[in-house]
Amino acid sequence: MPNSPASATPLLTPADITPEVNLARVQAHCRLTVDQLKRYSHTRHLPKDTSTAPELDIGFGQERALKALKTALDINANGYHVFAAGENGLGKRTIISRLLKRSAKTAPTPNDWVYVHNFDDPRAPIALSLPAGEGLVLQGFVEALWQTTKKRLSQRFRSDHYQSEIEAIKNSAHQKESSAYDALSAEGLEYNLALTFRPSDNKAVFVHPSQLPSDDDNTPDNKAPESSNDGQQRRNFAQKNHMQKRLNQLTITLEQLEDEANDAIEALHRSIAERTLTPVFAPLRQHFAAQASVIAHLDAMFKDMVSHVERIVNADDEEFVASMLATTPSRYAVNVMVSHTPDSGAPVVFEDLPTHLNLLGHVEQITQLGTVTTDVSMIRSGALHRANGGFLLLEASHVLEHPYAWQGLKRALQARQIRLSSLEQMLTLTGSLSLAPAPIDLDVKVILLGEADLYYELLELEPEFDAVFKVRADFHDDVSRTDAHELALVAKMADIIHHAHLYPFDKSAQATLLEHLSLQAEDQDRLTLHSDRLIKLLHESNRHARLAGKTVVDANHVTQAIDDMDERSGYLRDLYWDELKNGQQLINTQGVAVGQVNALTVVSYADSEFGMPARLTAVIQPNVGAGEILDIERDVDLGGSIHAKGMLIMTSYLRALFSQHHTLNFSASLAFEQSYAHIDGDSATVSEACALLSALADVPINQSFAITGSMNQLGEIQAVGGINSKIAGFFDACREQGLTGEQGVIIPMANAKQLMLRDDIIEAVSEQRFVIYGVNSLREALTLMTGLPIDTLNKKKRYHKNTLFGKILRRLMLWEQNQEPTAAAEAEPAAATEAPAKKKRKKKPSKGDVPEATVPSEGETSTTTTKARYKVK
Repeated sequence: MPNSPASATPLLTPADITPEVNLARVQAHCRLTVDQLKRYSHTRHLPKDTSTAPELDIGFGQERALKALKTALDINANGYHVFAAGENGLGKRTIISRLLKRSAKTAPTPNDWVYVHNFDDPRAPIALSLPAGEGLVLQGFVEALWQTTKKRLSQRFRSDHYQSEIEAIKNSAHQKESSAYDALSAEGLEYNLALTFRPSDNKAVFVHPSQLPSDDDNTPDNKAPESSNDGQQRRNFAQKNHMQKRLNQLTITLEQLEDEANDAIEALHRSIAERTLTPVFAPLRQHFAAQASVIAHLDAMFKDMVSHVERIVNADDEEFVASMLATTPSRYAVNVMVSHTPDSGAPVVFEDLPTHLNLLGHVEQITQLGTVTTDVSMIRSGALHRANGGFLLLEASHVLEHPYAWQGLKRALQARQIRLSSLEQMLTLTGSLSLAPAPIDLDVKVILLGEADLYYELLELEPEFDAVFKVRADFHDDVSRTDAHELALVAKMADIIHHAHLYPFDKSAQATLLEHLSLQAEDQDRLTLHSDRLIKLLHESNRHARLAGKTVVDANHVTQAIDDMDERSGYLRDLYWDELKNGQQLINTQGVAVGQVNALTVVSYADSEFGMPARLTAVIQPNVGAGEILDIERDVDLGGSIHAKGMLIMTSYLRALFSQHHTLNFSASLAFEQSYAHIDGDSATVSEACALLSALADVPINQSFAITGSMNQLGEIQAVGGINSKIAGFFDACREQGLTGEQGVIIPMANAKQLMLRDDIIEAVSEQRFVIYGVNSLREALTLMTGLPIDTLNKKKRYHKNTLFGKILRRLMLWEQNQEPTAAAEAEPAAATEAPAKKKRKKKPSKGDVPEATVPSEGETSTTTTKARYKVK
């Protein structure tokens, strides 16, 4: 059978399979030497201290990511934005910012953008683009222009010359009015009617001369004189009606005269304003002569000031008065959205709060006396405005946290325009009347920072994501551990030390840090590139050196810092060790037990993790079921999917191992004792197999050992994570209960290159007070745990009776033989039909072997069992 380890086992004589010889052979083969437990850093290639370290290569270890980033920067096409994928703490933002700043220095400086009032449509402010630095120049010019305009217009309109011209216009109008009244009054006298003004409302009326007020009585007599006859009365009435019509005509004429006077005054005002403003605007027109859009705005502003010169001078209108925090009325204000220093290169912007408003800008509003108002001066810029023409860095998770931020960013990048919109209207579908500023052209490279899982989620859930962010830059977690890379990491340390103003680190401190980085990478031949923990370790090591009165940091200071960090994160670990000391946690590090294994586990807590042994037990129920294995953790929803997968792989392996030789007439259950938290991962697969096989064979397991490892369906042991923490956890438990010299751990041989153990563990191994074995197969692990040969075959290719597998098959047969008579009676009909086969199988087995353990040759698969009525399940 291909997946049976027995098929690859060489034939041995009975003398070769004595437990002692077999155990010694496996121990010698699997024992790890002291040199395999940790890789130390040599100091011969390291600088004397970090002050003499080589210059930092900002792209060290991230060449793939930087190549992708440069590709995106070199392509000026829509959608070539970047998603920088990598774990948090790798320093993605620092690396990218430095690269972009280096690239931005030689890039052209983008234009300034300002918003100004639209005199034709005040609700739609105009966006003006100016050369770098000119936005502030225009703003300054306009503010100075306003102050000069107010001063000069005030002087002109208070001058004697202005007053005399106004008097002349008024006098001329008055003379014309008087002449018109005189002419009409003379015409009225022809009809014996006099023109007078009613005192009550000063209205001109025609009356009989007798009704004119006398010198003694200023009140006119409204009674008409008595006529001698009716004809005379009718004639007088007609004459008076005629003159009243003439008076109405005169009123229209007088209004025209008044309009002419007003027009003359307005013409005078415009003339004065034009003569006053023309020299004031001249410097601006000259300075911005090449900017057609600016000249057009200046012409519109000039025209508006001339048209509203009276309101400017009188300062009786809020539109022509500067607000409390401004120096210029909003209709003449220049709102600088973004301004750049000339020849300063392209901007590099990081927005740490990428809300919709902070990204795309917004229009502020104020409430005065219950009225909500806004104007062009209240338009506020966003990160896209500041980064326009350059680069914008954003944390992807932060963008997705805020409503409409992602939609706004995507829309702006696709349209290549920044269009301000009211978030209030987007959220409520209503909102108050606001401005609709003209859009601004957008030319920016956006770099999103996030983890790879988030990138895949966006690809799946956002259909347009790949069209907008076409370039993915992958950041690596670690690099190979070579002399060159160690030196490069020292350069990185030196850069951090320089910017943080820390003491220099000597060779020993550098070596200790490099070893710790290898421990964090969980590989002797790798170095982690995570910056967060390194920065924290440098600062805390510097603190210990300062407290010790030193000016150079050495290895002892680094070790102290590491110990401090472990102690701070060890609260939960200390609680566990207290329970172990008090006997609340049942862990045996001596003796033997059947179906009981010390499994190595890792507990993750917040930002820390630690290893601890856990008792794993297996219980067998003979003649119940057909080889089912109950995973208690999974059934109570404390086991994860990966843990369940490992259990199924182990179950499949055991079925393939024994079901062809005998029916699996048992059921079993496995559980982590005193475990009340969620368990996941397949690193307990080997320990579960050991506990189950021990219980099946009724063979005790040495409790001096703890074991970890994953396995496949072929019985091969695979690497697991957290190996250093797991070994440290069991070593501490053994030390707590007393090291006997026989204790140790069994780990996958594939994990040997991940070992970066503590020095006290290495010392114990060197002094033979602790041992570490690396195994490649379940057979080797079981040999070390039980001291027995596992699957040794005799000449007939049957398991020897003293092997573990032989004992298991014998117990399976024994359980079947011990079934109740009722079951045997029920099986008689089937037995009668199979009498020839039974007779053949009743042949007495030879001494020292198990007759049912017939194993097919390598590459052959057999499903034949010793009992024809049983089927493999």
